[in-house]
Amino acid sequence: MGKEQELNADIAIIGAGGAGLPAAVTAAYGGASVIVFEKMAAIGGAANMAEGIFAVESNIQRRENVGLTKDQAFKLHMEYSHWRVNPSLVRVIIDRSAETIEWLMAQGAKICEPRALYPDSLRTWHTLEGYGKTITKALYEKAKEAGVQVLLKTPAKKLVLDEEGRISGVIAEDKNGNTIKANVKAVIISDGGFGNNMEMLQKYTNAGPDIIHYGGKGPNGDGIQMAWEIGAAAEGTDVLQRGMPMVRGEMGITRLNTLLSQPYLWVNQWGERFFDEGTYEFPFVGNAIAKQANQIMYIIFDDHTKKYMKEVGIDFGAGVYVPIATKLDNIDAELQRGIDKGEAYVAETIDQLASMIDINGEKLVATVEKYNGFCSKGHDDQFAKNPKFLHPVKTPEFYAIRACPTLVGTVGGIKINSKTEVLNKKDVAIPGLYASGNCAGGMYGDTYDAVTSGLTISFAVSSGRIGSENALRYIGK
Repeated sequence: MGKEQELNADIAIIGAGGAGLPAAVTAAYGGASVIVFEKMAAIGGAANMAEGIFAVESNIQRRENVGLTKDQAFKLHMEYSHWRVNPSLVRVIIDRSAETIEWLMAQGAKICEPRALYPDSLRTWHTLEGYGKTITKALYEKAKEAGVQVLLKTPAKKLVLDEEGRISGVIAEDKNGNTIKANVKAVIISDGGFGNNMEMLQKYTNAGPDIIHYGGKGPNGDGIQMAWEIGAAAEGTDVLQRGMPMVRGEMGITRLNTLLSQPYLWVNQWGERFFDEGTYEFPFVGNAIAKQANQIMYIIFDDHTKKYMKEVGIDFGAGVYVPIATKLDNIDAELQRGIDKGEAYVAETIDQLASMIDINGEKLVATVEKYNGFCSKGHDDQFAKNPKFLHPVKTPEFYAIRACPTLVGTVGGIKINSKTEVLNKKDVAIPGLYASGNCAGGMYGDTYDAVTSGLTISFAVSSGRIGSENALRYIGK
């Protein structure tokens, strides 16, 4: 039987990632004693993978003559989400985004110039030197300097309320199975979404049983369920942060996955086109794949297009690390690797290729012939794809790569207000309880917003800070 330990602090934070660490530093700077419970063996979580962070009207943008305003960004996000979000929450996050950039840099994070995530997109995406680790590592050091107690391999298990319904503690368990009770005045839940919880994914989303999750091993909905257990309302549980399609077993920006991002011919299991392949916005791609049989797609191209990617370069980049026009000089080796894995195929005819990928040959041949007709006349009569991406499929050998939908994470769960206070089912704040980052709902409508690129990590950092600022006021600091 494990031992029991009792700790005392002003504020407990659940999760040491992109929301929890900013919350911890802000609370400590405000004079509070802070305990952070992190179930993983290391800090950072999914935030370590971030390539860029959203901001508008930042000093970096001003130096680069980026003229987008906070009002414009707010309107764009609200229209994109069809006003199915909490406008007050959206407004405060966008309004604070530039100040958040300055605050992070003051803590030691290295943030670079604003870039466009995809062709013709807004330059709101402030790239990070060394991925999101530049944020989490800097904040972790500041937290330790400020006296924050970070308990790794110590998952929170339960929230405790007093007789008047106010937060009074957290029950956790250390790596040895010992119980820890932290007596606190406020709690900030910041442990991410539920991307690793297949039961929740199947219950609340259309993720599908074979979705590839690459958003870190930690988020499994623990904090969300703890909040629900004490009466918190739910919001945004159906919204997924989808990524571009990937080869099964391939994680991250590999050259094989980069091939899948290219705007050539995409077909479903029935051998039919289903999408304007020139639409780069990855949430739209994910939504389209999710509607296909078995949530599977294939990219089809010929030897001429292969040489084009090898000698001229790719038409779509993969973040900032494989930019547009990168020449895939190792494409033959990558394709062979995919063939060896059973996820890529090569044939002398389209009919043979169809047989390999278990698609009706007549259907695929007809689709390819129709598509080649669009390429010949320079207009896509079916989906109006940009003509510059119309590469015909005529020159043997012919290639196919199978792809599955991907999931960066979920972006909702606990209903909060613009102060990040957790609300119950009557929209009344639960005293002393706050939520920030991907465990909190209200920022997104039915689809993750790629218009305001980098908003996930921006929301995490800003909402973590807002939660601590309001928790400090609540406890009288």
